[in-house]
Amino acid sequence: MKAASLALLTTAQMYAADKAAMTGGVPGLDLMEAAGRAVADAIRRRWAPRPVLVLAGPGNNGGDGYVAARLLAAAGWPVTIAALVPPGELKGDAAVMAARWAGPVIGFDDIDWSGIGLVIDALFGAGLSKPVDGLARAALEAAGARGLPIIAVDVPSGVSGDTGEVLGYAPQAALTVSFFRAKPGHLLLPGRDLCGTVEIAPIGIPESVMDDIAPACWRNGPALWLDSLPVPRGDTHKYHRGHALILGGPMTGAGRLAAQAARRIGAGLVSLAVPPGTADIYAADHSGAIVQECPDREALADILRDPRRNALLAGPGAGQGAEVRPAVSAVLETGRATVLDADAISAFAGEAAALAALIKGPCVLTPHDGEFARLFPDLMGDRLNRARQAARMLGAVLVLKGSDTVIAAPDGRAVINDNAPADMATAGAGDVLAGLVLGLLAQRMPAFEAAAAAVWLHGAAAGIAPAGLIAEDIPDRLPGLLQRLRRNRAPGF
Repeated sequence: MKAASLALLTTAQMYAADKAAMTGGVPGLDLMEAAGRAVADAIRRRWAPRPVLVLAGPGNNGGDGYVAARLLAAAGWPVTIAALVPPGELKGDAAVMAARWAGPVIGFDDIDWSGIGLVIDALFGAGLSKPVDGLARAALEAAGARGLPIIAVDVPSGVSGDTGEVLGYAPQAALTVSFFRAKPGHLLLPGRDLCGTVEIAPIGIPESVMDDIAPACWRNGPALWLDSLPVPRGDTHKYHRGHALILGGPMTGAGRLAAQAARRIGAGLVSLAVPPGTADIYAADHSGAIVQECPDREALADILRDPRRNALLAGPGAGQGAEVRPAVSAVLETGRATVLDADAISAFAGEAAALAALIKGPCVLTPHDGEFARLFPDLMGDRLNRARQAARMLGAVLVLKGSDTVIAAPDGRAVINDNAPADMATAGAGDVLAGLVLGLLAQRMPAFEAAAAAVWLHGAAAGIAPAGLIAEDIPDRLPGLLQRLRRNRAPGF
């Protein structure tokens, strides 16, 4: 899959793509005909003929619904349209498509649900700016209450295409058919779950329109970062592959999981600087790592003097002790590539500006929602926007972890990840992710690409693990994934 196909377009960018296509000579009616055909074809591939009710809205989404209705009826499906506004009040291309429909049109008050076997939600689409209510909401709720399969055109009505948030109400779709490119709302929760299966259909918009749109958000996938994924060469030795240093804390499991992940992802050497009395625990399952006690700030300063330790991780298992914040400061002072996770983030609760002032080199933060809220108690809004604001304020890459993890760069680029299985909601999975980022940074992968690659590999590895997944299972699935990715590298690598 090419990187361009992973681009996610906002509703405004999708309108721009439509406009650019029409300016370039593609008639709007052709685009609408192709969109409705994509909906009808997707339905015919998945369901046997049955009575269909199309809920048609007042704009182009409704026009798509009229096209789908006409094509399904031509294929022998019984179809009725319930129009939110009379067809004669429609404008533009939607009015033309409504005029081409020769079947029954009823008002929402006249819907008879008996015998209906499938519902097409062609009400509002991704650009809705006000809550779904009134007759539209009542019809969608009635369809859902009856357990009817709902096929959404563009997005389920009520889901924001930009944020995945629900305005008032949105139905649970079995299938969502959208066009040209996916939108952030198809991947961000709760929109992603409400969309059901998502199919992105080509409708005749030329790829050249993307040149002027310049998207800044993508669905995560190897095409975005595969060319910068480290691959050892014939003259490589362990220091070429990087020396990762983990500041281990009194809760030893977190640092040990991070170390395992950093080694599996390819760091040439991993060291752990650990509290007194814990070295034997750390060393017990890391015979290939260097474990060194670090009793105080002077010892940490001495450990950090070695310039070969080129990527640093602070936070996993660190606890809430008074020494955490000075340790983070010492790590960031080096200007080396750094990952801050867990307690290293919480140590700066409410003081994001103070943390930003300490960041002098490539840095990746990996908070979950609770840690993010502690660091940025005043940042509000949707998930994508919050992550972007935080990355810009910190001057660092921000990985906002969750089922719909967002990776944001200070320059506004963002990636949304959607391959993480629900089984990953298990203790230690975040520590593994921090170790993956660390190991890629140690191999000198750029911070944004390293974060995106680590998040995708994390989810992909969990996705091929059997039921009963625990965090320890994830690193052991990495070798096979890395081998397959290397085989897919572009010629010359």
